[in-house]
Amino acid sequence: MIRTLIKRLWLVPVVLGGWELLALSLENPFFPTPTRILSRMYEMWFSGPYILTEEAVDNFLPSLIRVTGAWGLAVIVGVGLGVALGRTPWLADYFEPLVEFGRAVPPPAMLPVFLVLFQMGTQVQVATIVFGIVWPILLNSIDGARNLDNLKLETATVFGVPAYLRLTRIILPAAAPKIFAGLRLSVSLALILMVISELKGSTEGIGYLLNLASNNADMPAIWAGVLLLGVLGFAFNTLFLMVERRVLAWHRDAHRIA
Repeated sequence: MIRTLIKRLWLVPVVLGGWELLALSLENPFFPTPTRILSRMYEMWFSGPYILTEEAVDNFLPSLIRVTGAWGLAVIVGVGLGVALGRTPWLADYFEPLVEFGRAVPPPAMLPVFLVLFQMGTQVQVATIVFGIVWPILLNSIDGARNLDNLKLETATVFGVPAYLRLTRIILPAAAPKIFAGLRLSVSLALILMVISELKGSTEGIGYLLNLASNNADMPAIWAGVLLLGVLGFAFNTLFLMVERRVLAWHRDAHRIA
């Protein structure tokens, strides 16, 4: 585990060192050094009595709750509807034009619509995130559920295997590689949309902190927010890959045998 982390992260100190030297040579107020950014991060968020400051607790936790809750909701909707459309041709004929229309709409363009529908608050952020990330999950779920080995399903049907067992033992496992491909895309996209949804009309969250720092022309704080988002993205992706490797271990083993 430690060797893997070293292999993945060895370039980080090299980049930070180069960044420090470049920023010192340029002396540009809009391009602060990493040491200045880290110092500002510590001052704002990690200098509290219990590590996190009040500002960090009041803004980090709402953002994390929103993004994880919205991602969970998108997974339920995307996988559930995707499998239904993938396995039911007549249902797909009705809904696929709507799916193609919806995926073409940029999620930020829906933000004013959600502001009108839900006014201010968490509902706007959750709706924006869900609308933006449900499409890769939905499309990959449709593709995974549609392209199955029908012989297995026909055999299960002949032997009278109940529908729920066919779903949980045949359809979902066979579609899982495609579904996880969509889920991985949605993880990074969820963070992006979380920030976008919090930039407008929000009174808390990481996006709100970025907007506040921008209004105050606090460049180290802006860069601190960007760095924080990068760390969160790396952490989320690492956790997701750990889960994916465990869940899809059978898939990799089958490919090695083949």
